Amino acid sequence: MEINRIWEMPNSNTFDIECIRKLIWRYNTAELLSVDPFANTNRIASVTNDIDPSMNTDYNMDAIEFLKTFKDSEVDLVLSDPPYSPRQVSECYKKLGMTVNMETTQSSFWSKLKDQVTRITKPNSYVISFGWNSNGMGINRNFQLEEMLLVAHGGHHNDTICTVEKKMNLMF
Repeated sequence: MEINRIWEMPNSNTFDIECIRKLIWRYNTAELLSVDPFANTNRIASVTNDIDPSMNTDYNMDAIEFLKTFKDSEVDLVLSDPPYSPRQVSECYKKLGMTVNMETTQSSFWSKLKDQVTRITKPNSYVISFGWNSNGMGINRNFQLEEMLLVAHGGHHNDTICTVEKKMNLMF
């Protein structure tokens, strides 16, 4: 496993940070079916979604409902850059006039999201996750950590942690 640490200025649009964009493009090629359930303004993935209709994505759905639209073992790459904290989830929902409740901010939401990502990804596919912690898919969902990038922003800014995980192809 490779671990890299790079200093970059913070940016609210994660994929505009140069080292992160380079990391994504190492795994995302034109022939792959890639999905981004939290795309914001990004158009890197083949199929994009954001709950905010002003983001001009392919879909404007709840992330879990978006992932449910894909077949089992259909997707080659998932980019997962969700809101990093309950506060960010709350701000997003309130901006859209939506109700924030325990279901939208507790860990069970993230477990359901990871269950859908596990379901839709092919063996040997990749999930690239972003956050303030190493919030990847995990070995218990049959993913192996391949690469980690720590983007240090300096000062009082939280670092961005990027994990690249490969879905293992288990033979029984």
